[in-house]
Amino acid sequence: MPVPPITVVIATRLREDRLGYLTAMHTSLTRQRVPWEAVIALDGADPARLPAPLAQDPRVRTLALPRAVGAACARNLALTKVRTPYVNWADDDDVFPEHSLSARLNTLDSTDVGWCAGWSEDLYPDGSTTLWQCPTPPGRHEAGDVWTYWKSPADTIPIGPTTILGRTDLVRAAPMGGLVQGEDYMAAVGVTSLAPGILLRLPVYQYRKHPGQMTRQPSYDVLEAAAREHAWQYGRSLRSALQADRTSGHRRCSAGASPRERG
Repeated sequence: MPVPPITVVIATRLREDRLGYLTAMHTSLTRQRVPWEAVIALDGADPARLPAPLAQDPRVRTLALPRAVGAACARNLALTKVRTPYVNWADDDDVFPEHSLSARLNTLDSTDVGWCAGWSEDLYPDGSTTLWQCPTPPGRHEAGDVWTYWKSPADTIPIGPTTILGRTDLVRAAPMGGLVQGEDYMAAVGVTSLAPGILLRLPVYQYRKHPGQMTRQPSYDVLEAAAREHAWQYGRSLRSALQADRTSGHRRCSAGASPRERG
């Protein structure tokens, strides 16, 4: 079987209240218009609990971790199993619209950018949705520009992390940060700092709203400010370091050129 262009990486603990959502996520993948495969990181969960539609799908590979390590670590370990040119993070309780992968892959195939993202929609229990337009405007963005739309740690994050389809080498260079939450903020500012990309004026991800989601747990707010501060500072430092390196490299090239080459 040929290797498809995209891997979707999902971490899950196979909690009872999320098994139906995970099956719905898989169903949304089966409706995509381009080939794909998925790597499911079982974060300390019993592989026997994997829903049958996923267990029986040859496009789905699993990484069974012997103990729970948290979403960030589970996702990063699953990333080592990716063999495709592009990768997309996803949560076990969310959904991809049927045009999601094709729209972004077509953009990547026709341009010289390293990542392509879009808008997301909040998905409610009754099936209704609300569009979320991230602070970063649609269009092309050079490396490091996306972080500038995150004005302060407390402000809305500049781009939806799970809306990003990126080159696998970039995602490996900017994986999930070592946080218990907000690790995807770091992945988003990391990938968008390493290469130019394009944000589509199109919803490509549905973020499910339900009582069991992490952001609605009582402990979520305890560390959220600290996680945001860390991710924001990471983005600022990474952008600054990369810009300084580019400037230094340009100066070295100019200093080494002949008078004719320097014009």
